[in-house]
Amino acid sequence: MMAGRGESTDIHQGHRERLRARFLEDGLDGFEDHQVLELLLFHVIPRSDTNPIAHQLMRRFGSLSAALEADPKDIASVEGMGDKATAFLSLIPQITRRYFHDRVNRDAPRLTSSEAVTEYLVPLMAGRPEEVFYVLCLDSQCRVLYPALIGEGTVKEAHVHPRHVVEEALRHRAASVILAHNHPGGTAKPSNADHQLTAVLVQALGAIGIPVLDHIIVAGERAYSFAREGVLPKYTS
Repeated sequence: MMAGRGESTDIHQGHRERLRARFLEDGLDGFEDHQVLELLLFHVIPRSDTNPIAHQLMRRFGSLSAALEADPKDIASVEGMGDKATAFLSLIPQITRRYFHDRVNRDAPRLTSSEAVTEYLVPLMAGRPEEVFYVLCLDSQCRVLYPALIGEGTVKEAHVHPRHVVEEALRHRAASVILAHNHPGGTAKPSNADHQLTAVLVQALGAIGIPVLDHIIVAGERAYSFAREGVLPKYTS
């Protein structure tokens, strides 16, 4: 006998309640990736079976992280994903970055070593599919006054203009700065262009009395420090 609409709804609701209860009891450790997506979609697709949608997202993007980091237009093209569900999934990586960055930053750590800077930066850049360039404006105690986002670009490059870097450092009254950018999907090793840009910015900032303490390149959990490697250029007046 074919199940009626009410019976089908009861089955879906029972499945949702079991999955929620399992999460509350044991966390996500035992969940498969499509089940994580399914659980997330419960909150924004209340009347449909989210299991097929979760499987479609996995087939389309190949992994949980890729599905969450995908362009919202691509997420919305998956059958069953409306604007509300698309916005919700796209919000997850950004909330994650804000959460981890806030955890690191709330005690106002002093960035006096490349390890401390890396701990600060990795959450700030986690999950970004594009290259971004930051200038960390520091006070006299090497605490962050403001993390200024200077440029966003493609996977291969972020567009950075020295004038914008100088303006941000002055605006936030930086005593010193740390330059930082990421290499999405690559290694943390600097390119020739990275070395050239660093030299230009050291000179531009040094000319107004603001020293560059380091330039950090982040690739996932790995980081390259110009200062630690002894390749940070010196300002020459």
